[in-house]
Amino acid sequence: MKLVDDITQRLPTHANWRQDIHAHPELAYNEHRTAELVAKKLESFGIDVVRGLGKTGVVGTIKAGNSDRSIGLRADMDALPLQEMNDFEHSSTHDGVMHACGHDGHTAMLLAAAEHLSANRDFDGIVHFIFQPAEEGEAGAKAMMDDGLFENFPMQSVYALHNWPGLAVGKMAMRKGAAMAAMDIFEVKIKGIGGHAALPHLAADPILCGAQVVQAWQGIVSRNVKAIDPAVLSVTQFHAGEAYNVIPEEVILRGTVRCFSHEVRELIKTRMQEISAGLCQANRCTYDWHYEHRFPPTVNSAEETDFAAAAAIAVCGEEAVNTNVEMVTGSEDFGYMLEEKPGCYAFIGNGPGDGGCLLHSPHFDFNDEIIPIGASYWVRLVGDLLSP
Repeated sequence: MKLVDDITQRLPTHANWRQDIHAHPELAYNEHRTAELVAKKLESFGIDVVRGLGKTGVVGTIKAGNSDRSIGLRADMDALPLQEMNDFEHSSTHDGVMHACGHDGHTAMLLAAAEHLSANRDFDGIVHFIFQPAEEGEAGAKAMMDDGLFENFPMQSVYALHNWPGLAVGKMAMRKGAAMAAMDIFEVKIKGIGGHAALPHLAADPILCGAQVVQAWQGIVSRNVKAIDPAVLSVTQFHAGEAYNVIPEEVILRGTVRCFSHEVRELIKTRMQEISAGLCQANRCTYDWHYEHRFPPTVNSAEETDFAAAAAIAVCGEEAVNTNVEMVTGSEDFGYMLEEKPGCYAFIGNGPGDGGCLLHSPHFDFNDEIIPIGASYWVRLVGDLLSP
């Protein structure tokens, strides 16, 4: 690997930053301490800082040379509502909140790159360091955009990096086109006629109807979506009843849909509602329908993915970079940014996921060993894209 020497030498300092953030996790739009830590670090590097985009987002900007070429580098800052089960010194000090997805590490890697680039401005253009709130299901990327991210900080392209357990340290991966799925959520409330469980003919049973709906929905992906178009429809909640001998009046179904294109997204939504309507009518029930598009698919542009791959190869070596990694059915609100700007969302190996050290696990911890790798990738990407 070809890492930036001064970043490698400062790993103990950068790891301390990361562990401090890990010990003080904050949920979506409440990243006040983290945002202030980031802003003060950036200011100490001599970087211009704007606070408060998307409530708690931070943008730092540096300029070198005379070119108006500009790029954005993004890291997310928020934690998850999860009780940490690690017992190391930097474990969460906040009950029920932890950095179980590595956003503490993403922030530290981008801060390390910002520190180096500010001190070594041997590029020609503008770099915007985007520290984003509320990635975990709350669309902080869109909130920053709604607050004028791209208008106030013009950039030709934008890039993001996510750690990946199960991918070895020193390896990176990316792909052109759809990299991560769109995320939708739904809630259907089926209303029947409650009654005595021993006299079901006098009731209209919403549990029977709900079971039929769930089962029929599972045929949408296998029988309505093209076999070459990946999609997932998962019912994750089925709430009904409180007694052994009472048919309840209503059932609530909730869950999520994941897919990689807008066409499939609309197809699944339409078929879900058609099936709900038909089966409810057949069972003498009515229904209330709520379906919400949360995140769009994360779609990497071809040219920018080539740039990202070249930078990753320069740092990690050609054999260590997978440029056609499998699509991931997880989702990312960075997809909102990629709808507006070309760019690339890439993965960096966090090492094996042994002992439950997987994303969104209460045993997860970001691997500090990869901070110099990610930071060197950012530095190389800036050097390549904004070469004098």
